[in-house]
Amino acid sequence: MCCNVCNTSFLGNELGCFLKFTQKYKYSIIKHRLNLFNKEIVKGVAMKLLDSMLEYNKYFVKFEEYQKYKTEDKYPAKRVVMFTCMDTRLVDLATKSLNLAQGDVKVVKNAGAILTHPFGSVMRSLIMAVYMLKADEIIVMGHHDCGMQSIDPNLILDKMKERGISEETLDVLQYSGIDLNKWLHGFDDVNESVAHDVNMITKHPLIPKDVPVHGLVINPENGKVDLVVNGYDNLRK
Repeated sequence: MCCNVCNTSFLGNELGCFLKFTQKYKYSIIKHRLNLFNKEIVKGVAMKLLDSMLEYNKYFVKFEEYQKYKTEDKYPAKRVVMFTCMDTRLVDLATKSLNLAQGDVKVVKNAGAILTHPFGSVMRSLIMAVYMLKADEIIVMGHHDCGMQSIDPNLILDKMKERGISEETLDVLQYSGIDLNKWLHGFDDVNESVAHDVNMITKHPLIPKDVPVHGLVINPENGKVDLVVNGYDNLRK
């Protein structure tokens, strides 16, 4: 059987083909690794996701694929930190759409880019970025077609029950003072949500007054970014 990528016969399995390919093309593994690992097959055995990722990592390190991602240090080159949504469409798009490359920016994410508490983990991360990681500006980026927009908390609770979370557990949390419906609620308008986050960060007692906080909304379909809040304007007020 012949491999249609490296034009050589398999050495008994796809792993052998992979090794032969990398030797022939001086460790250029980009194209063939997709064929090999997206199928999650190594030595002819279907693997679980974690196993396949760890197996791939061996070759990532061995063939020095990490070199292209190296940066000068741990500090953002453009001295900015971004708070955005964990949506898979934004993994690269959120930064590339603003000409931010590897090493240019610190990125903090959660579901919906929603800042719910002034002393929660997101706010702590932003503060650490400002004081310890040389970030001089903050960007809050929401996006259109967000899964957290107008989401029904009851739908989430129903899915929890389907996955084995008991009614008793939910009742105990409610009786303990945790309003799950409020906690699971997202937002109704993305522009208002971004403006809310910007306002909370700007007025935070531990954020320096000379740090501009910008609010943006991106279209995940084409990368177009709209300005909601210009942080420089707030500095001039």
